Amino acid sequence: MPGEKKDKKKDRNAQEVTSCVYMFPNGDRYDGECIQLDGDSVERTGHGVHTTVLGVVYDGMWDNDKMNGKGKLTHASGAQYEGDFVDNQFHGFGKYIWPNGSFYEGQFVESRLEGEGEFTDTEGQVWIGHFHYKAAPGLKFKLAMS
Repeated sequence: MPGEKKDKKKDRNAQEVTSCVYMFPNGDRYDGECIQLDGDSVERTGHGVHTTVLGVVYDGMWDNDKMNGKGKLTHASGAQYEGDFVDNQFHGFGKYIWPNGSFYEGQFVESRLEGEGEFTDTEGQVWIGHFHYKAAPGLKFKLAMS
């Protein structure tokens, strides 16, 4: 309606969040929400897609110019992670898929498999238990009976 005021989206510092496309000096590209900082620089905040010249793509949430919140990171090799991010690291619940199709779904701490989870191998067999980085002592085979 005429005369209505619409609130603009603001970040925690009360700066206006806008849509932007930013090309980094190395050729990387960011397309998403950001705030304008001094000069020509921007800070990624909110939802956005960052694509590197090497073919790595992150599509998800940003805060403080870092991957924070829910997102999906896809490598040129086909490997991908989808889940929680904290300060550019896999942290919380997520799913990591290797290029060969095997995958882990469970807890991550600082980009490492850490805690309860399930690993599904290339044959579709599922292993459950407690993971500790590259070790997983005491895994149990999950038998699926039809």
